Amino acid sequence: MPNINKEQALNYHSSGKKGKIEIVPTKPHSTQEDLSMAYTPGVAEPCLEIQKDQANAYKYTSKGNLVGVISNGTAVLGLGNIGALAGKPVMEGKALLFKIFSGIDAFDIEVSETNVDKFVQAVKAISPTFGGINLEDIKAPECFEIERRLKEELDIPVMHDDQHGTAIISGAALLNALKIANKKIENVKVVVSGAGSAAISCAKMYISLGVKRENILMCDSKGAITTSRTDLNDAKKFFAVDSSAKTLADAVKDADVFLGVSRGNILTQDMVKTMNENPLVFALANPIPEISYEDAMQARNDIIFATGRSDYPNQVNNVLGFPYIFRGALDTHATSINEEMKLAAVYALAKLAHEPVPEEVKKVYANETLEFGREYILPKPFDKRLVVEVSSAVAKAAIESGVARNVITDWQEYRKELAKRI
Repeated sequence: MPNINKEQALNYHSSGKKGKIEIVPTKPHSTQEDLSMAYTPGVAEPCLEIQKDQANAYKYTSKGNLVGVISNGTAVLGLGNIGALAGKPVMEGKALLFKIFSGIDAFDIEVSETNVDKFVQAVKAISPTFGGINLEDIKAPECFEIERRLKEELDIPVMHDDQHGTAIISGAALLNALKIANKKIENVKVVVSGAGSAAISCAKMYISLGVKRENILMCDSKGAITTSRTDLNDAKKFFAVDSSAKTLADAVKDADVFLGVSRGNILTQDMVKTMNENPLVFALANPIPEISYEDAMQARNDIIFATGRSDYPNQVNNVLGFPYIFRGALDTHATSINEEMKLAAVYALAKLAHEPVPEEVKKVYANETLEFGREYILPKPFDKRLVVEVSSAVAKAAIESGVARNVITDWQEYRKELAKRI
């Protein structure tokens, strides 16, 4: 990972055209006739067709390839509640990732509103613009209510990526790491450090994959979340278990899996040494993980380690998920992103990591071992097969689960189209 200083980062964003994204015309616009087609009077015809049938918006406008990246800036990366405008560079960056990895156009929308009712109202009011909405960097517990309401009230896909992106990617990592560790998912004991939106969504995903709820012990800043606690909100109560554990150290003892979505340097080498053989340690706090790669490797040699950082093996990176999940959802004109679609993404990601890696990907990651094993349990972001494999899996799940309004029948042709988008 390059050592980027403040001046370099600021110059990157300010040089040339300011920011990271722009709008580019897709139709001819060099003659008077072109302008008459693009605007008045020619534009009236598609307007009238959409008035007759709103589904025609997918035919005559960019709606079917347009996602809104929407935030109020209350939980921006590792920066916290910095406000809507200060979070704009992050949202622009997310829009850039949508474009380069899946060919999706995205508008970043910064909403200066922290009231849940007003925020939902604002997003709902602008939703006709988009084929899908990516909620981003909204703090818990408000993010749960915001996503729930928007999913209920809108007929387009809505996903809070901070929750579900991490859950999907780490879920794929979990499946593959358990294979290497030769452990059955229904038997493993999982400890989760953190109880925010990502932690709760990850834990729910692990249950969907086969982890037993009673085998998950979640810890927040006050310690283990058990039935003896009286200070738990509804989201945490769901994971309260009957346990004598009080601290993270208590919880980690004899655990098979550690999932960290909390803060840096809270998992010690001594704690790792108390875990079961072939432990899975997913230390995803960024930029400082719950335990460093070096400390974890020194603690024991049978560990399978994943991180949120790009300078170590097994990065749990949301860019492996959201571009392709929305690609499949948009291409089927889906009314939602449901659990079936998320699980399809998990299994597609996990499966791809078993396949031989193309030479073009190996060249990008020349210093890494790209063969399924302890240091390669997830595909790499620049693997162009992702857009084909994950997007098509999500699209199939959308159709089979009944949320697709556009049914794909020629899958071979669709896969070819996906490959051409990048």
